[in-house]
Amino acid sequence: MAIRHLYHTEVENTAGLVGRVQTVTGDGLDVMTSGPLSTTPGTNPEQLLAAAFATCLNATIEAEEKRRQIPHKSIVRVGVDMAPDHEGFQFFVHAQVKIPQVNEQEALDILAIAEKRCPVSKLLAGSSNVDISLVDVFDLQ
Repeated sequence: MAIRHLYHTEVENTAGLVGRVQTVTGDGLDVMTSGPLSTTPGTNPEQLLAAAFATCLNATIEAEEKRRQIPHKSIVRVGVDMAPDHEGFQFFVHAQVKIPQVNEQEALDILAIAEKRCPVSKLLAGSSNVDISLVDVFDLQ
């Protein structure tokens, strides 16, 4: 069965960690990259992962808020920690979500739906290194 694509992009990195990442499909992404422990300016992979997850999850929450006809007030904050492991490094991803305009049970229901629908959440699902929680106050430290 062929997949019906709604959008396609291709991103290329030719220099490794310190350099650039850019789209080759003409949509305009062109970002300087660097390592998180480097003094060289640039965005690191941890920031790109956090940005993708926060944006995708909040956009999915926004769609559910709209479906329920409630104002969009959710905020998603994602922290990514890099740690060594026996084969190199690994990421630990912590997403915290605020949905302040509804009661806790409705917020949990909205978040559960968003987790099932968000493409990045689906991609990360099943990893013991990923957690998503509903919070009143952000505390990713």
